[in-house]
Amino acid sequence: MDMTYYDHGTAAERWERARQFFDAKEYATAARILDALADEVPEQVAPRLLLARSYYHSAQLRRAETELLKVLELDPVESYARLMLGRTLERQGRADDAAGHLRMAAALSGDFAQPTA
Repeated sequence: MDMTYYDHGTAAERWERARQFFDAKEYATAARILDALADEVPEQVAPRLLLARSYYHSAQLRRAETELLKVLELDPVESYARLMLGRTLERQGRADDAAGHLRMAAALSGDFAQPTA
């Protein structure tokens, strides 16, 4: 297998490179690096969550959904993943599917609606 720039270096170096691309709003490039990295460390939430965010921001919504579901398998109370999954489903026109995730994200973050008097 040929090694490319995206594959080169230690996991930590590739993580840093992916974060730099993400911060530079080069989301597709960040996703390319993170795709393999997330599979190398399947027990870690952070690379997969950043991969999902990269997919979301590059409008690869089905891929974002898949990665967010994997994050939630690892950490069911990861409130940001719940919020992102809800937003991802909304962007796909799936408001009914999104509603439960958005409510759970709000509950996990303590963002409850204030009752009106």
